[in-house]
Amino acid sequence: MINFMKRVFLIVLDSAGIGYEPDADLFGDVGADTFGDCFRTGKLNVPNMRKAGLYNIDGVSMKEPVEKPCGMYGRLREKSMGKDTTVGHWELAGLVSPKPLPTFPNGFPDEVLKRFEEATGRGVLCNKPYSGTQVILDYGREHLETGKLIVYTSADSVFQIAAHEKLVPPEKLYEYCRIAREILTGEYGVGRVIARPFEGEYPNFTRTANRHDFSLEPPGDTMLDELKKAGLSTIAVGKIYDIFAGKGITEYVRTKSNDDGMEKTMEYAKKDFTGLCFTNLVDFDMKYGHRRDVEGYTNALNRFDEQLGQLLPLLGEDDCVMITADHGCAPTFRGTDHTREYVPLLVIGKNIEPQNLGTKESYAFVSELVKLLLMRNA
Repeated sequence: MINFMKRVFLIVLDSAGIGYEPDADLFGDVGADTFGDCFRTGKLNVPNMRKAGLYNIDGVSMKEPVEKPCGMYGRLREKSMGKDTTVGHWELAGLVSPKPLPTFPNGFPDEVLKRFEEATGRGVLCNKPYSGTQVILDYGREHLETGKLIVYTSADSVFQIAAHEKLVPPEKLYEYCRIAREILTGEYGVGRVIARPFEGEYPNFTRTANRHDFSLEPPGDTMLDELKKAGLSTIAVGKIYDIFAGKGITEYVRTKSNDDGMEKTMEYAKKDFTGLCFTNLVDFDMKYGHRRDVEGYTNALNRFDEQLGQLLPLLGEDDCVMITADHGCAPTFRGTDHTREYVPLLVIGKNIEPQNLGTKESYAFVSELVKLLLMRNA
């Protein structure tokens, strides 16, 4: 039995996977288990998610289930051919990507860089897959001396531009990213162009909170478009607006951290609206997963659960919270890239009937459930 909701708060714990998928061998990710890595530290303390059924999900390595979970719980398998933020979120919103977005393991071709240099009037440094913190250490000084932009990529479909805020103010860097976004279409159509501003003096450069993503527009309608067309609110918290290039979103707010994202989500919980509040918490991925910091990741999950405990009392009778992820980024796994994993789904609310949802064959189950819960309000 489905009880219709007035408000759904959908929170994506960016990269918080729960174990490798059956096709993980195609991605080199057999053995990856993001949540399991954190559990095995012995320091994972997430009582609210555990009570909802996190440890009861089929196939999880956290073998401490509760007797009577209070929420819906299950796991989702990715159907899209990818393991990145863009295709993960698009699939959560109902849009499966059968072809992977292009990646550039050998850097971007000369024709792309030439057009970019001509349009910006600046040269380019690096042009390789690189760690975001290491690239500013290795190229930051030359960047300041020459004025050239640091362009790099990763295993994901991204074109990243790093620049020192003293030399290139964030708004100017965003302008350069918009230029790159216009160039990177068709066969070069990466999922995201990302501004990566940094500050400080060599060798103590640090990235600032002024990151900004410029995404491809989704190639079709998502649940956001359907909800918006039905007259419902679609509120984006964090980088959700960027991931969907604003498509289908009625209101948005940017965030500077997981804490800030949860604070802003709680602010919306205190307001009166009908529809969806869609939040991304990027620190799990950006600060801890890619840096393979299992202790930091574990502490961030504990902190989220603490804030979840503050959010839940703000829900009305006709509200619910959904918690999921968009891919994995296992903090004890080899390398620094995302990992091909199942993601959890927890649904918590006063009128949510507890049940085991089992394993769903697509992240898009989230889209169907959100529409099922909200569309009566249309």
